[in-house]
Amino acid sequence: MVSSEQRRRQLAREKYERQMERRVEAQRKAKRRNAVVSAAVVAVLVVAGGTAWATGVFDKDKPKDATAQAAPTPTAVTPVKGCTDPAPGKPNGKQWKTEPAMSVDTGAKYTATLDTSCGKVTLDLDAAKAPHTVNSFAFLSGEHYFDHVKCHRLTTEGIYVLQCGDPTASATNPGGSGGPGYQFADENLTGATYPAGTVAMANAGPGTNGSQFFLVYKDTQLPPSYTPFGKITGGLDVLNNIAAGGVQGGGGDGAPNANVVLNSVTTVKG
Repeated sequence: MVSSEQRRRQLAREKYERQMERRVEAQRKAKRRNAVVSAAVVAVLVVAGGTAWATGVFDKDKPKDATAQAAPTPTAVTPVKGCTDPAPGKPNGKQWKTEPAMSVDTGAKYTATLDTSCGKVTLDLDAAKAPHTVNSFAFLSGEHYFDHVKCHRLTTEGIYVLQCGDPTASATNPGGSGGPGYQFADENLTGATYPAGTVAMANAGPGTNGSQFFLVYKDTQLPPSYTPFGKITGGLDVLNNIAAGGVQGGGGDGAPNANVVLNSVTTVKG
């Protein structure tokens, strides 16, 4: 006899699989369209929407045209205990054409600190198993790319993550399409699982990693398609408090009620 909880989880997984199928099909169509566009027009499109494929790990059921999205109606944020006003400032939104040169020491330990408006979260990054991912994360944090960036997506049903790293996320644009201008390949996927405390990259398909990442606050079942690159060593209580605050408008997937902003992100060696 299948319990209601098992059935709910099964439905969540099936919904996720449908989302992934739609995303892949949307990418195929986009590639076909681009194949018949002149090089000059392609260059313009890259400038206008080159980061469009750096979408979040969970898209809405209906694929969006990333170059022509209407801004959603702002939703009032419900105060969540333990969260404060974010530090003043705006994301710098820097862009790069290529992945940063490798500079991490794969034999060393790297620690990241996310100083958020809802509390501090610390991470141990695995440079040995995910060197390109850790190198990119360290580079972006060193460039203050994550500073003042809103964590734009929370899921509380079937999949339990807080997603961050999109500098375009705002009150009028929940985000999901922003990135640093470059993409890099997946890593560390063989046998990948996503228990509570996992840090992994959000993507829009194979090899589309950019700046967006997600923090798993409760054991989550996902296919091994998202590069795990670290573990949460402190602040899991902060994430659970954010999750307890719920999603704007109800439901189990969307902008969090908590106004979660990365005041600063630092990555240090040793």
